[in-house]
Amino acid sequence: MFDYETIRIIWWAFIGLVAIGFAITEGFDFGIGALLPFLGRTDTERRVIINTVGATWEGNQVWLVLLGGAIFAVWPPVYATLFSGLYAAMLLVLFALFFRPAGFDYRSKIENPAWRNAWDWALFIGGAVPPILFGVLVGNLIVGIPFHLDHDLRSFYTGSFFGLLNPFALLCGVIGLLFTLFHGAIYMKWRTEGVIHERASKAVAVFGPLLLVLLVLATAWVIFGIGRPEITAMPSTDAPSNPLNKSVLAVGGGWLTHFINHPWMLSAPALAVGGLVVAWLLAKQTPSAGAFVASSIGVSGLLLTVGFGLFPFLLISSTEPNSSLTLWDATSSHMTLALAFWITVVFLPIVLLYTRWVYKVMWGSVTEAKVLQDTHTLY
Repeated sequence: MFDYETIRIIWWAFIGLVAIGFAITEGFDFGIGALLPFLGRTDTERRVIINTVGATWEGNQVWLVLLGGAIFAVWPPVYATLFSGLYAAMLLVLFALFFRPAGFDYRSKIENPAWRNAWDWALFIGGAVPPILFGVLVGNLIVGIPFHLDHDLRSFYTGSFFGLLNPFALLCGVIGLLFTLFHGAIYMKWRTEGVIHERASKAVAVFGPLLLVLLVLATAWVIFGIGRPEITAMPSTDAPSNPLNKSVLAVGGGWLTHFINHPWMLSAPALAVGGLVVAWLLAKQTPSAGAFVASSIGVSGLLLTVGFGLFPFLLISSTEPNSSLTLWDATSSHMTLALAFWITVVFLPIVLLYTRWVYKVMWGSVTEAKVLQDTHTLY
């Protein structure tokens, strides 16, 4: 049995891996939906684009459900603060996601150009809005969220929906959208041939440099314009969870100092920049498997950079720093974490093996000829 401190770290890593899995798989799903009305000029071309993810989009979306469930079980105060305080933003994400199953399933039911065009734009909304809002969420995790805890550890959100749309968070939202467009275009280039393949190549050439420029801007903003809180006193890291049993200084040594004090953490931004640059360079060639792998490494590096930068914070309170939630004081009980750990160890490999099998069976280039041949079985 792991001690309390160790299993807290293990679950921090587990949830980080689930977040990375979600970003990689849903990243290209969202990107393909957002690119659909622009890279597909005819109905057949748009069907080709849709069917690059037609067999896997539902399974990819399960990563989001798993992420929400894991946060609920492992970090209840984080779940309570996010899903109550950011309720309007969460509902907006869900409403956008509602367009996806309806768009995939109903688009091809009627051979009417207006009907199909309407569902194409619905898939665009379902692909473009969530990554923007997830990017805004990441931006607010870095800046801090206005909430506080009372003596009963009840969370009170003191901000508003529009308060979340601060300039830095909006920049992160644009970065989130650009990443999905870049990642999705690489995947589309990998899975298609002919004119769609060429258009996807042009999209990669455009979105890659834009993404890198905005990442440099966001990094400079974080280093020079955003303060990082610092824990000055707290109980042992294996003590029972109580977020109020600590003292937090609103502005500490800064984000760059945090990374310099832990040099191994610098591997994360190196992976992020290196992966995205290599993906952009490799995407100029054919095939695009290497570019997709590099892009996946890049997004993994991005999320690791955010996670390492926040560590040990999970949620930073911008209004009452002592209410900030950390890895050491916002977790479930030791027994809950241990039980959830063994359940995960047993079932997560099964899910991963099944996912790998699905992709292996459904793999292959999607072409106009294939779509027209299987017109009644494909989207």
